[in-house]
Amino acid sequence: MSAGYDAPMYIDSHCHLSFPELLGDIDRIRLDMARARVVQAVAICTTLEEFPTVHGLALRCPELWSTVGVHPDNEGVREPDMADLVERAQLPRVVAIGETGLDYYRLAGRSIEQMQWQRERFRVHIRAAKASSRPLVVHTRSAAEDTLRILREEGPCDDGGVFHCFTDTLETARGALDLGFDVSFSGIVSFRNAEDLRAVARFVPLERCLIETDSPYLAPVPHRGKINTPAWVPHVAEVIAQVKGLPLDIVAQATSANARRLFALPDVEQTPALAGPKLPAT
Repeated sequence: MSAGYDAPMYIDSHCHLSFPELLGDIDRIRLDMARARVVQAVAICTTLEEFPTVHGLALRCPELWSTVGVHPDNEGVREPDMADLVERAQLPRVVAIGETGLDYYRLAGRSIEQMQWQRERFRVHIRAAKASSRPLVVHTRSAAEDTLRILREEGPCDDGGVFHCFTDTLETARGALDLGFDVSFSGIVSFRNAEDLRAVARFVPLERCLIETDSPYLAPVPHRGKINTPAWVPHVAEVIAQVKGLPLDIVAQATSANARRLFALPDVEQTPALAGPKLPAT
């Protein structure tokens, strides 16, 4: 996908460039992003062990930014405390806490009551986001009621946040919006069987919408089944434009402005040059 400089520009608000499917090909991925006019991307951290790699990408690549957090699904990893998260959140180019949240989709024979460790981990991240004045990147799957309840109990996140890769109900989206969170849509919104999700995308105000790839997963139509990449986030914007009956450039401009507001990213006049330090082979 390529375009002239009068074409829309995009931001991928959530991708996993440190995952092995993408890290070893990062120079090509960055070039593809530039060609697709994806001018910025937020590289998401899922463990403290992974953080140096995620943060290293953000330090080396002018179009990338980093988060710090431990995904709710990750077990057998270093458990974060407030000091771990707050200290890393203050480093250059770290723009958010997360991803964090609750995931009851794979209980592995356990009850929801036995997932208290996830709920405690989530609370640590919420408190760290407040202490570090960073937005919160929320993952919720099969756990919307508890996710919203805990956020209400912990009180307002003054720096906001986002429910990423949203796949839940319109009522959950309303709850997130009421709490001051934005809602981010991934390639799932383009899937044939995702009409209910497209209805949610139609409902969420454009000024509260973000777009993402969650790459290397969830490649949008027409690339479904392939390894996803930030260069394909324009396809998500296309679906949002269709369901809202808006021109693509309006959706691209709004979702980019929303991501810059939430993550305090600098404005970009044009696709950044890719002449920064070349990443070592992995």
